[in-house]
Amino acid sequence: MAAVRTKRREKVTSTVDVLPSRERSAQELAQIQALLQVRYDELCLEYDEATVAVEAMRREQNTDRAGDDEIDSGTKASERERALSLIHSIGERRRQVEYAMLRLNDGGYGWCERCGGAIAVERLAVFPSATSCVACQALAERRVA
Repeated sequence: MAAVRTKRREKVTSTVDVLPSRERSAQELAQIQALLQVRYDELCLEYDEATVAVEAMRREQNTDRAGDDEIDSGTKASERERALSLIHSIGERRRQVEYAMLRLNDGGYGWCERCGGAIAVERLAVFPSATSCVACQALAERRVA
């Protein structure tokens, strides 16, 4: 089994060697940069709003405990955990976009980390932090399933 995996990796490496130049036009780079910046700004706003909402929820829950039974306390704890999970999720998506911006500056953004091929601008518009092309992502998902 290990020999098969090694052969597959060698095929991927040899494919990368024959790819055309990894340069995008200035127009494509500007379009990608704009998409990333818009998405990053949206996520920052969403993160800030969620953080404010969680703080307001904490204050309300801490001051309004009169008459709470175990069910009320459990419900409040569940709501708090869900809100904190949302903040974590938004933060993770924001980190992915930050990573994408770093890759753009390094010249690696928009190129599949697996095969080295270009990731379609349309895919990046839908999922700006994509690190793989559609074909490699589909292959990865099939392997997981």
